[in-house]
Amino acid sequence: MTYLILGVAIILAYVAVITVRKNRALRWARTEYDAPAYGMVPRDRLNPDRAGPPPPPHRRQESRAVADAARAGNWKPAAAYVEAAGQDWDERWSRLELLDSVADRDEGWLKAWRAADPAHCDAAALEAHRMVHAAWAVRGSGYADEVPEADMRAFRAMLPAAIEAAQRAALLDPANPAPWVVMVAAARGARYPHKQFRVLWRGLVERAPFHCVGHWHGMQYWCAKWFGSDKKMLAFAKRAIRAAPAGSPLPGLYLHALGELDRRGTLGTTLDGELGRQPLRKVAAALALVPPDDERLPLLRHLLAHYAGRAGLYRVALEQFRAIGPWCGCPPWTDAADPVAAFDNARGTAVRLSRARPLPPELRPKAAQQ
Repeated sequence: MTYLILGVAIILAYVAVITVRKNRALRWARTEYDAPAYGMVPRDRLNPDRAGPPPPPHRRQESRAVADAARAGNWKPAAAYVEAAGQDWDERWSRLELLDSVADRDEGWLKAWRAADPAHCDAAALEAHRMVHAAWAVRGSGYADEVPEADMRAFRAMLPAAIEAAQRAALLDPANPAPWVVMVAAARGARYPHKQFRVLWRGLVERAPFHCVGHWHGMQYWCAKWFGSDKKMLAFAKRAIRAAPAGSPLPGLYLHALGELDRRGTLGTTLDGELGRQPLRKVAAALALVPPDDERLPLLRHLLAHYAGRAGLYRVALEQFRAIGPWCGCPPWTDAADPVAAFDNARGTAVRLSRARPLPPELRPKAAQQ
């Protein structure tokens, strides 16, 4: 009993020391921190409207032209837009998601596409994906006990038809993973048991082993609020870290898993100790190899900076803040009343606790000196 009391006392003393250090660092960040001196843009140049820089002009022009043509009733540019992604299945799915958002306003062009080319797998997968979205729109985003019973019944009645539509789409192009992403996304709402879900998962990864959105839906299935547990979800995300090829943003899935725990208040001691920090170090190393123009990268950097800071990996957090630049328009900063202040204080705290030294003026980025 004496040893137990002593152990508890040591832990409490350690926590108290860490808390004092963090509070002092936060006060320093609020009152003395000079961002440009540490290679970062000043607070008055932070942008809370975006997570990262806007897409290059040619990307915006291309997507706008496709959307305008579809709204005018011409589906052929949409078909060509998807086909141009080739077998880059992540990019191809991203383009389908853009078309999905276009169809939110008017899906007449999609119906015309399906009628004119019923054998097109992507058009059929998009139609099935929209059926899943329609089911979720009826259910809403609340926890199961918050959803009216009538809405839940309608939701569950709509999903089998969506899955059947995706299964038909899969027959049109056996190599295309898009219908399998739709099926994996629908599986948790359809209450698929583990064995049945694993069949769908195997079908997806046989076609696209590192599909980022597909893995996000897989992670959701294995989380505690659906058909898994915190342990199973984290194990799923850690496998993604190990399996992902160099240059893939897939290891960032682990950060989304931490976010899931955080939202439910079960993050607990996950980030404590060396065992908790190792996955974050691996994620940081993986994201360093992702092409800097990958549009998925900024959000992952924000999440990594946040969770690395909470785990005591202040140098890792500082590296991410420097790479992020002026952008702070995404979670976790937008969860605060003042996203700019939340982001800036987190940057300053990382600087202080990492014991970073001010950069000589000649080594400071020009953007930070303006």
